[in-house]
Amino acid sequence: MARRPDRIRIEVFAPNNSAETAEQALRPSDDAIRSLARLIGRQMAREQFERACALERKQARQNRSGPMR
Repeated sequence: MARRPDRIRIEVFAPNNSAETAEQALRPSDDAIRSLARLIGRQMAREQFERACALERKQARQNRSGPMR
């Protein structure tokens, strides 16, 4: 059996001095960050909406089961 390396080697290449190349190199990470932020924002909005609906249901139940005269 061949010995497996304990670590993974990652090579990092410096971008060219061109501003356009640096901008293009950052674009995929910017897109990924925006997508992640959008997903997080949607999840937060969904949770907030669910809490508001649960509160409305709770208040409606309390109003229905209030004292009868």
